Amino acid sequence: MPVVVVAQPKGGVGKSTLATQIAGYWAHCGHAVLLGDSDRQQSASGWLAQRPASLPAIGRWELQPDFLTRPPAGASHVVIDTPAGAHGWRLGDLLRSADKLIVPLQPGRFDMAATHGFLAELRQQRGARQVAIGLVGMRVNPRTLAAAALQDFVAATGLPLLAGLRSTQTYVRLAEQGRSLFDEPPGRVAADVAQWQGLLQWLDA
Repeated sequence: MPVVVVAQPKGGVGKSTLATQIAGYWAHCGHAVLLGDSDRQQSASGWLAQRPASLPAIGRWELQPDFLTRPPAGASHVVIDTPAGAHGWRLGDLLRSADKLIVPLQPGRFDMAATHGFLAELRQQRGARQVAIGLVGMRVNPRTLAAAALQDFVAATGLPLLAGLRSTQTYVRLAEQGRSLFDEPPGRVAADVAQWQGLLQWLDA
């Protein structure tokens, strides 16, 4: 059972967006998906509460902020959204549960500095040695100097940049409706789905 954890110590970088979209993708593929939300803000849980019953079902994994338990029986795929500032033993618990870890980051000095420190902590976590780690650029405009700096930063980490997702109101609308890109008519979201292809291949590998 693949377990994907979305984590970043800095708030507001799009962790819940990624977690909900991944859950929506796997549900669209016909998997029995659980979405766990260990963030006290419960953004992913709020998205799930708005999800129309007519769409592929996604189960909710009730998580306590301070500890993880085994996922309920019956799930084939699990996605976990995490709080800002997860570190230490809490981060260790997440890593022991994960098969893959996705770290979102935005172009900009503060985001890259926070990510640099987080990746350094990951290297000290014994559980991270068995986890595949990938980076996802959020709100990326490839024509800017900030995007070029992001590419240089990622290259220095030695980790794969799985996707660079543009800034668009589409994700805001989908968050309010409990929907994912993969629930939408393909022609309406083709440009955004195209940006996900590398990430989806990594998830399914």
